Amino acid sequence: MGEQSEVLIRIGGILDVTGEVVVMWILLAVAALVSFLVTRNLKERPGTFQNMIETGIESLDGFVSGVIGKKLSRKYFFFLGSLFIFILLANYSGLIPGVGLTKYLRAPTSSLSVTLGLGLVTFLFLQIAGLRAGTKHYFKRFVSPVAFMLPLMVLDEFIKPVSLAFRLFGNVFGEETVTHNLYDLLPIGAPIVMMGLSLLFCAIQAVVFTMLTSIYLEEAVEEE
Repeated sequence: MGEQSEVLIRIGGILDVTGEVVVMWILLAVAALVSFLVTRNLKERPGTFQNMIETGIESLDGFVSGVIGKKLSRKYFFFLGSLFIFILLANYSGLIPGVGLTKYLRAPTSSLSVTLGLGLVTFLFLQIAGLRAGTKHYFKRFVSPVAFMLPLMVLDEFIKPVSLAFRLFGNVFGEETVTHNLYDLLPIGAPIVMMGLSLLFCAIQAVVFTMLTSIYLEEAVEEE
């Protein structure tokens, strides 16, 4: 919420582990466990659990393919899909009872350090993907359509991940702050309505972040 994160563990006197980090570790562990359970015994005729996961992955693949096409989706889905799933889980973690209403456990994406970390990872991935797709195209796009655009194009490349990070942080932090204030004013009723709306808002933020990253990726690897 609007409160400052509480440092739960200090490692080596320099690394602070806050509530957001703890929740993030839990989410990663849960995601890894679910992946292990689903993939350890895949069946041609899936059961309910496997079918549910496969349906979700197919829907996500269809969304990514609709943005950048099947070819690029097949090549980069591992990153874009992981990005979407992590952001969605991180956003929804704020709706878990006990998370978000205390400074000891908070949604990871309500922390600017986490969203900036996502922005940095996205930035590095875009640069690596662009270079691997072809150095000629990678450098050409910085001087197109005219060479004097180079400073602005380079600046734009750094602005993209920062804008992604601040957009995600601002929306999630704002939503949690409003829910917290409503809880203080009207403990019964109002927060439930806000949490219902949060189910939609959290999904939208994950969609927007992944969609914009997909568009930036397409620009980085595809020829005009």
